[in-house]
Amino acid sequence: MCGIVGYTGFQDAYEVVINGLRRLEYRGYDSAGIVLDRENASFDVAKTKGKVDDLVAVSENLSGKSHVGMGHTRWATHGVPSDRNSHPHLSNNGKIALVHNGIIENYDTIKIMLTEKGFTFQSETDTEVLVNLIQFFMDMDASLDFPTAVRFALNEVYGAYAITVMHDDFPGVLVVARLGSPLAIGLGTNEYFIASDASPFVEFTKEAVYLEEGHMATISLEKGVDIRTIKDNEKIVPQVQELKLSLEQIEKGGYEHFMLKEIFEQPKSIHDTLRGRLLVEEGIIKMAGIWDHLDRINKAQKITIIACGTSWHAGLIGEYLIEEFARIPVEVEYASEFRYRNPIITENDVVIAISQSGETADTMAALKMAKDKGAFIYGICNVVDSSIARITDAGSYTHAGPEIGVASTKAFTAQLTVLSLIALKLGKHKGNLSNQEFMRLITELEAIPKKVEEVLEKTHDITKEIAKDFVNAQNFLYLGRGYNFPAALEGALKLKEISYIHAEGYPAAEMKHGPIALIDENMPIVIIAPKQGHYDKIVSNVQEIKARKGKIIALVNKGDTQVSSMADYVIEFPETSECFSPIVASVPLQLLSYYIAVYRGANVDQPRNLAKSVTVE
Repeated sequence: MCGIVGYTGFQDAYEVVINGLRRLEYRGYDSAGIVLDRENASFDVAKTKGKVDDLVAVSENLSGKSHVGMGHTRWATHGVPSDRNSHPHLSNNGKIALVHNGIIENYDTIKIMLTEKGFTFQSETDTEVLVNLIQFFMDMDASLDFPTAVRFALNEVYGAYAITVMHDDFPGVLVVARLGSPLAIGLGTNEYFIASDASPFVEFTKEAVYLEEGHMATISLEKGVDIRTIKDNEKIVPQVQELKLSLEQIEKGGYEHFMLKEIFEQPKSIHDTLRGRLLVEEGIIKMAGIWDHLDRINKAQKITIIACGTSWHAGLIGEYLIEEFARIPVEVEYASEFRYRNPIITENDVVIAISQSGETADTMAALKMAKDKGAFIYGICNVVDSSIARITDAGSYTHAGPEIGVASTKAFTAQLTVLSLIALKLGKHKGNLSNQEFMRLITELEAIPKKVEEVLEKTHDITKEIAKDFVNAQNFLYLGRGYNFPAALEGALKLKEISYIHAEGYPAAEMKHGPIALIDENMPIVIIAPKQGHYDKIVSNVQEIKARKGKIIALVNKGDTQVSSMADYVIEFPETSECFSPIVASVPLQLLSYYIAVYRGANVDQPRNLAKSVTVE
């Protein structure tokens, strides 16, 4: 959600910033802008509603004119998507330029004060209030330097933000700050980069500093990186990290879309998530985050899983896994609702937060509340050194690699893999699993990457053909039982996200309690029907659908005959233990959604109105 790029150095700032913004397009946005600081000249600004390509169309004349600049992709919060609401925003005197991710919650109060002081505003945004507040402090005290004025202004606002600011009287200087929204500083040779994540500068440097919560930095070629606390101006020693990200990981590699590439990367991402943790020959699961706190987790009176979107669906499957194997009560909560309903959380509870980006604002806010109540906090995320990774007591990275497509695929199956490891580890430690059963399950889990590879090989062309028949569908139902009910929810969400077709997921047994009224010859129903679990019940549900002429797309195990004989379309996937079947079954559902969206002409990687990293509530 929103993206920031900044640069100071010897390269053409325009090219660095524009290319950096392209790397951040996956975050979701509806407008874009750029500002360059030219020596002995005022700022050059270009911004527009639309995509980065639209920005290039109105700004190509700025190429080669500056070595200092910053850019932004905006996801609208305050004010509709428009040219005037796009970032960057300038102060009234035209000397300060600012780009901003997040929300300034008390902007209206400050705006009233500034208006009374004679300030005027050209946009509806909270960002323009902040840039003028910085000018206000500098106008009040002519001796105040630029970074100090930024710090003073930030101490007057509350909310969430990541900002980058330039001042025309301080050429070559970038001031950055964060509170609740990520910022990375790339350290090059005689150049510095700013970005919401490392992808815009990975080709130029392998060293980065991730700005900590409540910190700001002043960056210039002459003085380097000076980091201080926003509140007290306390100097902080930068912690330089080596980037593991490679340029190849964030390029399409010959695939038409990032989403398709990431679907096909799942055998590797699941394997990488298991690697070093699942040691079948030794008969152990080795997870430091769990092992170091095993007693605390085992003694939990309750485990609460908090997440949003796709991660919430992973949490629902995690509930099934943990309750079955560890026999600890589990509740799964939407993070966005959790902290507003006065939940019962004690120091005897464990809270597991799941987030692909590790920056989800709702999840972060819920975590902070749970931590204040004394709960043990465990994080599952995909981004190293993210905010959730920092705030938690322990956790596990999913090792899925960068996921550029907004609709999550490989991050979801990697989350399920981590949850499977956690549940089996706890179940074995508590004595709920015999050695024989434990070995059977971990052997089956080790085989999952190969089975996903088989699914991709065998179902890709089939789902591609089936998708052609549903390009004009208006509604879908997705049905599953047991572990595959959340998989049905996730399948429906994927279709909604990228094809804009209305879809709903239900437990198959609930079909009779309302949704069956929708079924006719025009209604496609996707039903997940593995042999393991509740197959006989699923057969009955399929018969009920056929009696009402619904179009059935059945996901069945290889060799199935009963459900297959009744279905209009059949997609086979390898048989596995019921608890792991959502990992395997999710892959053809992803492919089906992908190809329906492609045939409808939708922007698969950047669906409308959506953002990859949701950093505002």
